[in-house]
Amino acid sequence: MRRTPHTVTVAELVPGDLLALSARDVGTDRWYVVMHTLPVRPDAIRVTLRPPLGGTDRDEVLDRTRTVTVGGHRVDTAGVPLLTSANLRAVELREGDRVGFLRTVDPDAAEETYVRRRGRWHHDAPGDHAHDHPEQPLSDAELRTRAAEAVDHVVRHHPRPGRPATSATGGPRRVVVTGLGAVTPLGAGVDDLWAGLLEGRCGIRELDGEEFAGLPVRIAGTVPVDPVALLPRPQARRMNRAAQFAVLAAREAWEDAGFDPAGTTGSGLDPERVGVSAGAILGDASVLVDGDRRLREKGPRGVSPLTTPMTVPSQAASQVSLALRITGEARTVTSACASGTEAIGQAVDRIRYGRIDVALAGGAEAVVTPAIMASFAAMRALSTRGIGDGDSPSRPFAEDRDGFVNGEGAGFLLLEAEEHARARGARIYCEAAGWGLSADAHHMAAPDPSGTGVALALRRALADAGAGAADVAHVNAHATATADGDLAEATALTTVLGGRRVPVTALKGHLGHLQGAAGGVEAVATVLTLHHGLIPPTIGCAVQDPEIGLDVVTEAPRALPAWGDVALSNSFGFGGHNAVVALRRVWG
Repeated sequence: MRRTPHTVTVAELVPGDLLALSARDVGTDRWYVVMHTLPVRPDAIRVTLRPPLGGTDRDEVLDRTRTVTVGGHRVDTAGVPLLTSANLRAVELREGDRVGFLRTVDPDAAEETYVRRRGRWHHDAPGDHAHDHPEQPLSDAELRTRAAEAVDHVVRHHPRPGRPATSATGGPRRVVVTGLGAVTPLGAGVDDLWAGLLEGRCGIRELDGEEFAGLPVRIAGTVPVDPVALLPRPQARRMNRAAQFAVLAAREAWEDAGFDPAGTTGSGLDPERVGVSAGAILGDASVLVDGDRRLREKGPRGVSPLTTPMTVPSQAASQVSLALRITGEARTVTSACASGTEAIGQAVDRIRYGRIDVALAGGAEAVVTPAIMASFAAMRALSTRGIGDGDSPSRPFAEDRDGFVNGEGAGFLLLEAEEHARARGARIYCEAAGWGLSADAHHMAAPDPSGTGVALALRRALADAGAGAADVAHVNAHATATADGDLAEATALTTVLGGRRVPVTALKGHLGHLQGAAGGVEAVATVLTLHHGLIPPTIGCAVQDPEIGLDVVTEAPRALPAWGDVALSNSFGFGGHNAVVALRRVWG
């Protein structure tokens, strides 16, 4: 607030004047707004004062001839709020709460905020400003003492927003992640995925099968192991490739959570309280293509009776339920490349509102087939780069990005109601705190360049998690390396995060675009980022597009910032499907 201080007599004061009672007050920026003046004696005036940023009123009886300093800037008294400090000794302090200290007598003051994490109060100074406040975190008692002794300040308590209660349960349950599983172009298993991400390895390969000869693009992120070799052969023969990936990833997540490999019965679980939620676009398109080829070559008798059950996108969910004797539900979500993330969100709600207690949720896809590759190439959506120039042909957020790389795989989270997990002493990776959906309603394939739909999904995920932009410590971006898609996502993130420098990573340089499985695998990686406190680098982004105004992590892993406790995992699909899941780290 611009001020040009000059002296006047008390008799000259009018409501709206910005007043300092002494030269010392001028030097320490201690100002008040004159709210009312009232003569009380021939030689004295009662002046009602209020701090310019809000507070309680005080009355001063001053000699009419006394000289005081005014700021030369008249204030609208109606815009100065009447505020009182929160009594922190009378409120229960919880994880995620914020307490703000606002020096209201200084018109230029900014609120100093502390956030409670792991039972301590940390200065909320995100990004590059963290070094400005190196002091040790405060205990609850120290914070309450500071609040009681804060002179010229208003102390405000900002509880973490809660979700609306439901009449059926009295309130939604917290959902936590207790198991992880993945089959990706970096290998079969979460350990291979995580090591490959941290090391910056690329799982994109040349397609050397004769069926791919003649295609304009012959690279893809393919799984380097035969899933049939990792499954009982009689079961594997009745599954399409995507379902094979799904069963392997789901089994890994199941066992990682501490459950018996035999499934629900061996684990002492009620199978009716366990569910599966799997995302897929097509599942495995090759089965239908092979059935059509057999029909043309050998006639109807040449078509396998398993063609139809192995073609439907729901086969992954059904095979996971069969493998682990899960009878609560087996859901399939099909929303283009957002399918895996939406499947996770749907499972969160099923647990949150008491329909089930445990769920395997994620996505599986196997669409590296000649027809799909040819179709994507005809759309000019695929990168035309080859292998061998020392960098990934998939280049998220890079200045020279030219399209995505098709891929396959599966990723699953084991989700549980928190009380269910704690009752059995489970290891908790993080909280599945919230999720959000939206639709672009813009084009059958191209994203809305404004990023408006993406921003809506981001805001809804944060709101569902009871979080705000200041809580976000990391974003695992969808970033397919398409020119328009990456820019739209960056625009949305910049808008929603208010320009904060939040570290962002994108994994499609390592993996390619796993289609309906992308959200599941990227959620697994986001959980690991929160759990290990380490952000994998984005590979393929040697030179970042200057229009992408994000803090993209490249070259080497980066430590997760100490500020903020929420990570977002984004997925956006053809047709304008947008899905975001918000994960929150668990302290202690």
